[in-house]
Amino acid sequence: MERIGEVQTKLLSEIAASDAPRSVLRSNELRELYAIIPTLPVEERSGAGKAINELKQALEQAVVSREAELVVIDQTPIDVTAPMDVNAELPALLPTEQGTIHPLMREIERVVEIFGRMGFVAEESREIDDQFHMFESLNFPKGHPARDDYDTFMTEETDVDGERLIAPAHTSNMQNRVIKKYRENLDRGEAIAAIVPDRVFRNEDLDARHEHTFYQVEGVYIARGVNVGNLIATLQAFLQEYYGKQLDVRVNPFYFPFTEPSFEFALSCPFCEGKDENCKVCSGEGWIELIGCGLIHPNVLRAADIDPREYPGFAFSCGIDRLVMMKEAIEDVRHFESGKLDFLRQF
Repeated sequence: MERIGEVQTKLLSEIAASDAPRSVLRSNELRELYAIIPTLPVEERSGAGKAINELKQALEQAVVSREAELVVIDQTPIDVTAPMDVNAELPALLPTEQGTIHPLMREIERVVEIFGRMGFVAEESREIDDQFHMFESLNFPKGHPARDDYDTFMTEETDVDGERLIAPAHTSNMQNRVIKKYRENLDRGEAIAAIVPDRVFRNEDLDARHEHTFYQVEGVYIARGVNVGNLIATLQAFLQEYYGKQLDVRVNPFYFPFTEPSFEFALSCPFCEGKDENCKVCSGEGWIELIGCGLIHPNVLRAADIDPREYPGFAFSCGIDRLVMMKEAIEDVRHFESGKLDFLRQF
């Protein structure tokens, strides 16, 4: 589309001359380009969408560069002795030996360490994201009823398409970015293997098992010949290493828009091993549903420029808070965010 090149030249020029370059990202010209896509022949839409997204990325990079040029750095020396009276006693500080690492942070490091030994790299998520990465790149088209299941927090601020930004409800929002970032691994005959442990947000009714802010680890693995057996073996190996014991596992069919087939992954209760009808962890059932997983949906792979016929993959997602609750026999998820010292001192 010649129009894309014309818009790029015009907007890059505006950014270079603007004192508020980020406002250019909300230009009518960029909105009009996105509006053209549905009017194109079906076979041309994918290429046009890719070209427009590349244009948007180029504009965002130009905005960052321009903003850096506009920053005025204060070089005034700081007198670090000013707050202190040399004749006064030093202020009392909290003794460092009383400090501890938060249990969630400690266990996130443990999760990353285990997956690291399994060949997975770790990436960070975002605390505000757009609807494309939260939904559309994961096979949730606009109007899809499954979007309602996530009880997302939306902001008043919108992106260049007028869509409200979101506090991510899952770390799967990074899946498209991670696959694209490590796409060259496949050309070298290597797998894409990454996890994303980070904070997520959901509009939940709070109780002992539900919290509006919690941590989740997303995992992605893509390579030739990947199958469900690889998925099950990977998750079983991780959980057995994490809990330090042999565990039986089972998978039950489920539905997620971004995987096909999809499963709920359950493990035998690491506390009672199915032998205690009064077990508070598994409610006497002997099994605990812990992980959502499946083979990555072909539409998700195509959205990241991967041919699903050549490179299949699997993905999984697990609540880290729940992993830790089971490991430490913690009865209430709200303790993690409470700041209660009597709870934190146990770790």
